[in-house]
Amino acid sequence: MVLRRIHWLLPVLLAWPALAQKDPTPSAAGSSTPPADPAAALQESIAKQRAAMDIQREAAHKQADLLRLPPLAHTLSPSAETPVQWECDPIPDDSVNPIIEGAAKANSIQPDLVRAIIRQESQFHPCAVSDKGAQGLMQLMPATSHEFAVSNAFDPKQSIEAGVKYLKQLFDKYKGNLELVLGAYNAGPAAVDEVKGVPDIPETKDYVQAILESLVKKP
Repeated sequence: MVLRRIHWLLPVLLAWPALAQKDPTPSAAGSSTPPADPAAALQESIAKQRAAMDIQREAAHKQADLLRLPPLAHTLSPSAETPVQWECDPIPDDSVNPIIEGAAKANSIQPDLVRAIIRQESQFHPCAVSDKGAQGLMQLMPATSHEFAVSNAFDPKQSIEAGVKYLKQLFDKYKGNLELVLGAYNAGPAAVDEVKGVPDIPETKDYVQAILESLVKKP
């Protein structure tokens, strides 16, 4: 009995290698699923990311239109060597002064100091973008905008309110030392903490001096 069973199994065993080499059974649609292509998957992911960025950029422009702001313009930081070509007009005094007064009063900061910083940072152009990525009237860096929940750094109200809150934070940190506050606003607190004073950076030293002099000249 055992020999008979082996006899009928023998053809199956001999044919097994050939059966194993055959293509897999087609799918119900009549074709097998093609193997994944890593390069194609990467291109598809990049395309999706670009599409998402285009949507965000368009939303920012629409928000600017609703706020009646000029188109966003990438510019260079003001300097003696490189003249700035602004692509928007400065915000009028009657529009910006109430925002400055309200934010300054809420944070116990002198309004004239806020005006001096805005003048030095952006010359009151709400579309300003520095070569380092700072944005808006008070030239907020993206990290600062995120910290103070700024959704649109080109909105004058959001920029001023967040910038003044940041100034208040610096005044508390440096116990009212205006030079250190201004140095930290321009170069960052880490640079001030490292040297325990105004960093020896020409741009920062000129920045601090210009604002201090403008406050002294104020009648």
